[in-house]
Amino acid sequence: MTGRRARAWPLALEPRTRPRRDAATNRLPRTVSIAGTRPARPRHSLNRTTRINSPIRGRPAARYPFLPHDRPVTALPSAAPPLLHARGLRFARNDEPVFGPLEFAVEAGEALLVQGDNGAGKTTLLRVLAGLLRADHGEVALQGQPADPARRARAIAYLGHLPGLKADLSALENLDFLCGLHGRRPSQDAAGALATVGLAGYEDALARQLSAGQKKRLSLARLWMSPAPLWLLDEPYANLDLEGIELVNRMVQAHLREGGAALVTTHGAYAAPPVRTRLLILEKAA
Repeated sequence: MTGRRARAWPLALEPRTRPRRDAATNRLPRTVSIAGTRPARPRHSLNRTTRINSPIRGRPAARYPFLPHDRPVTALPSAAPPLLHARGLRFARNDEPVFGPLEFAVEAGEALLVQGDNGAGKTTLLRVLAGLLRADHGEVALQGQPADPARRARAIAYLGHLPGLKADLSALENLDFLCGLHGRRPSQDAAGALATVGLAGYEDALARQLSAGQKKRLSLARLWMSPAPLWLLDEPYANLDLEGIELVNRMVQAHLREGGAALVTTHGAYAAPPVRTRLLILEKAA
């Protein structure tokens, strides 16, 4: 049997017995099957891509690396409701439609990449989901419950175009202040979060003294400390160098591995991180 793989037989229900060899030939009987042999595990390729169809207008998502599957990934059945579910969501400004109606859901461990031209409503959509704007029609549910202000405050961490920092507070004071408002992850401290985003040594620097890229990193540190499971990231790559872009991708990957989810708006200038991703394309209203 050397050099050959043993044949995988179905698991038998009868108790295992060792077959007796023929005394003359020292061979097993030809009619004996070996019970209990399990098939070898297939080897997964680490150079695969996944394509998940978007529920919006049937548009397919872009291809991103996703490990370790050999075929397109579909959402696994789960009794838990999605972290976010939008139904019939529509928004208009001055009686001019901006987007909608939209219907989509984001599961735990998943990212929704929102793309579209300038003025298509990407930022407006995130502000509606965060509760900063009121939709004209439709509803938003968080973990199966209506998205009231208290539930949004607990479940959503929003990163907008503006840094949302106090100019006359230091980097460390800004994080302590924001964590006092929104809470913080267990075992997370402000100094460690600053080191994570590359701002070690800037603990006492005033926010107004930081560059645009450093302010974005400080906002990312606040996001990293947030206990909210759902991240709404509006152009998170803006004002960042290549190292900062990679930092955002690593943060999103880590957040999704812990069971979180993310909505990320982008013009498509940068590739999304290698996570399970759906694509939502917004088009300007006619």
